[in-house]
Amino acid sequence: MTHRMAVRVLRAALPAALLLAGASAGGGRKGSPLIATFSIVAFDPATGDLGVAVTSKFPAVGNGVPWAKAGVGAVATQAAANLAFGEDGLALMSRGLSAEQALKKVTDADTGREERQAGMVDAKGDAATFTGKNCFSWAGGKTGKHYAAQGNILTGPETVEAMARAYEASTGELPDRLVTALEAGQAAGGDRRGRESAALLVVRKGAGYGGKGDRWVDLRVDDHPDPVKELRRLLGVHHLYFGRTDRSKVHKIDEPLARELQRVLSRRGFYKGEINGKYDGPTRKALEDYMGWENLEERIQKDDTLDDVVLQYIRTHES
Repeated sequence: MTHRMAVRVLRAALPAALLLAGASAGGGRKGSPLIATFSIVAFDPATGDLGVAVTSKFPAVGNGVPWAKAGVGAVATQAAANLAFGEDGLALMSRGLSAEQALKKVTDADTGREERQAGMVDAKGDAATFTGKNCFSWAGGKTGKHYAAQGNILTGPETVEAMARAYEASTGELPDRLVTALEAGQAAGGDRRGRESAALLVVRKGAGYGGKGDRWVDLRVDDHPDPVKELRRLLGVHHLYFGRTDRSKVHKIDEPLARELQRVLSRRGFYKGEINGKYDGPTRKALEDYMGWENLEERIQKDDTLDDVVLQYIRTHES
């Protein structure tokens, strides 16, 4: 069996989680997977959101690099990745250490630190980045207001610089800004070995499905020829199904809209009543059943209004 065939067999046999398991607090390059990548960790002071975006020529990068906890911080651990940086970094920040203090503590305790790279940001917006002296070139990082960007095995420093500029110039919600930074880094050169995977993790207290947990956005592209582009597409899907209703863009369900809805719901088999333009109990139940069927239940309104995103979805898909 050739070396290349052996590597293929190993990758097929072992999931990314097992490949990542070799990273330990005291280890060096031996037994540690090389996750050459570029990433950004950031904090949004307007919302308290914390997140990580990452892409790499490494399969399933979202399995090991991004870590985050609402009200605590976010961590990206890469290069000869030490996954303990994620868990331990969050634990230290939860006890009141700043991102800079937490990052120094975990790297000081790691004999393999010169092969590591990591970025951290805490819930106050303080950010720090670390690149070991033995990371493969080009490797380095940059911190700015409420963020840290870093990468290794890059085409050059322009990748990190482009990420920083794009993030600082961007507006909107944190998930979109993080992906914008990745897109800029990719356009500037990115990982010099190529592309394979990407991931986005953003946390907010109570923002999980049904208002439970803190994982607001948790998207992964494990193997794709253009992972950042695919990550952007998945974020659009996430916005559709899990985005919060903009109350400035809701529609009052008046008689014409009620008739329109009744016709659609009747055609789909959710409504059995008369097409009378009344937004009554049966019509409301039919609409809510339809929205649940289409995975739009997070956008159900309990008054006589309809989310604009849902209305556009109905008019696009049910015409």
